[in-house]
Amino acid sequence: MKSKAIVLLLFIPFLVFSQNIPDRVAKIQSLIPEIDAKFEAFRTQNHLSSVSNAILVDGKIIHQTNSGIVNYKTNKIADDQSVYRIASMSKSFASVAILQLRDAGKLKLDDPVWKYIPELKGQKYSKDSPEITIRHLLTHAAGFPEDNPWGDRQLGISETEMLKMFKNGISFSNEPGVAYEYSNMGFAMLGQIIKNVSGQSYQSYIINKIWKPLGMNDTYWDYTKVPAGQLVMGYRWLREQYIEQPLEGDGAYGIMGGVLTSIQDFSKYMALHQDAYKVDAPASGILKKSSLREMHFPANFNSLNNRGYTAFGEPCSNVSFYGYGLRIDQNCNQIRSVGHSGGLPGFGSDWKILPNYGIGIVTFTNGTYGGAALMNNQILPFIIEKAALSPIPFPVSPILKQRQNELMALLPSWEGAEKTGIFAENFFLDYFPDLLKVEAEGIFEKTGKILKINEIVPENALRGKFLLECEKGKVEVSFTMSPENPPLIQAYSIKLK
Repeated sequence: MKSKAIVLLLFIPFLVFSQNIPDRVAKIQSLIPEIDAKFEAFRTQNHLSSVSNAILVDGKIIHQTNSGIVNYKTNKIADDQSVYRIASMSKSFASVAILQLRDAGKLKLDDPVWKYIPELKGQKYSKDSPEITIRHLLTHAAGFPEDNPWGDRQLGISETEMLKMFKNGISFSNEPGVAYEYSNMGFAMLGQIIKNVSGQSYQSYIINKIWKPLGMNDTYWDYTKVPAGQLVMGYRWLREQYIEQPLEGDGAYGIMGGVLTSIQDFSKYMALHQDAYKVDAPASGILKKSSLREMHFPANFNSLNNRGYTAFGEPCSNVSFYGYGLRIDQNCNQIRSVGHSGGLPGFGSDWKILPNYGIGIVTFTNGTYGGAALMNNQILPFIIEKAALSPIPFPVSPILKQRQNELMALLPSWEGAEKTGIFAENFFLDYFPDLLKVEAEGIFEKTGKILKINEIVPENALRGKFLLECEKGKVEVSFTMSPENPPLIQAYSIKLK
């Protein structure tokens, strides 16, 4: 099968009411034997010492699998309580913290970074380049060079060493604000901003403001504090054997990749992000739903690539963006994901949620750079296809339903349409009642009497389409409303289906 091209981008934040979870759960659980087999093949083929993964529906784990050895000194087998280092999956915690401080009025995303880190004052790519802002740091747009794997070895650096490095000057690869380039240094700066604004270390702030409220009691910065029976050691497959990799400390750079957590704990954080799309979910008290969705917005273009996958495991086109500490991808089948991968010597990880489907996946490995993202990219389309999942529909707004009824009262004659007051001022300059009548009557002459008016399928709160089932065929009607209050119909179409 040939790869499909991306023909439409729909980065739409679907706000939904709770769905029929048991139906989706049952469909997905029927696929578990196949999914588990895929993950076990992934582990063995890539020489990963262990793999733990979980599938979530609406923030709840419906299946978790643990396979392999997490510590060869003790021959400990992976289990639900195993605590892995998750590398750059750590980054979005920095973003949540920054937005908490923003929402509290303690900083602005477009403030220059030097305002909070004085050691950076005056540093620019060129004389006329813009100053680096907090938003640039959140979206990898600060102009710093890509710093993997150098950044991986900076986790334990002290604050004194880091600030001295900043003061000595930053080497830029681009002007700020003109390109995407992945920067661990940028997130280390965010950690320093969190400290300088909040008055406590980024570690303490995130523990107290994010992890404790979520009940993440098996999540750590300092690997020495992880119970010995839970700590997962990292390994590199080299010369036909697993070589243990040294664990770095949680110094000034730790915020960019130092978090250690279990699948069970991290799923609580994933639920926070999934709940951002549920109208009827209670507020978390951690971050406003609107601010969480802001994190998920594609703020900086990354690339058009071939890292998407079809349900059959074939690579296909994919467009990638970066939000605030999160990656946003949309593949050839219009499946949009939000999440982040992670990789360090000894570890590889990835998590993704699909806002339009209410499902998510998280995978941890203790193999260097692990390849978890590529696996998750394949599993999610497989689940959607094999479980026959449909996108969660956008809720029908009252005005959309009202205009549907009012429009149907006019079809097919359009008699008195200009006096109804339901059309925007442009409508009868762009559409002509006599031609609208001829068009509609011609269609219904072919299809016969209307037998059923189906519910409107909304694209958003002010645009939708619906099917009319007739004696001899189907008719599709669609319309779009204006931004005025109340919204009025500005565009319309009718066609045979």
